Amino acid sequence: MIINEAFFQLEDQNQVLIQAILASQSYNIYLQKKKQMNDCTEVAELKRTFQSEKDKFERIAEYGKYAPDYRMQQRKVRASKRALDLNEKVASFRVAETDLQQLLDEISQCLAQTVSSEIKVDAGNPFFETKNHSCEGNCHG
Repeated sequence: MIINEAFFQLEDQNQVLIQAILASQSYNIYLQKKKQMNDCTEVAELKRTFQSEKDKFERIAEYGKYAPDYRMQQRKVRASKRALDLNEKVASFRVAETDLQQLLDEISQCLAQTVSSEIKVDAGNPFFETKNHSCEGNCHG
């Protein structure tokens, strides 16, 4: 890597982009929902319950169906996870997290396409729409 004036300009532009992301509505909502979730005693209790049930299950999981109460413990883990996921504060945090991730994915896609349409961006979301269809349908068998 050659460090010259162009490198410093890119570094400055990078800082501008970071500041724009940090000032975005998506990021601010994400922080707000994260704080609400982390400050909620009900969520903390649901997390503790889930972690406890998960730890109990992991101790017997390697024995599979031969372990006593394997299915019952498996159901307890799933039920505690579901209770956690269905909590209003957790659900709204996950929505905000997904929205922020979508913003970051779109920025990554835009940057990559500006450099070259051949660059593939792993957006982390299998449903992320990309404009690069260079395989023209022949690569999928």
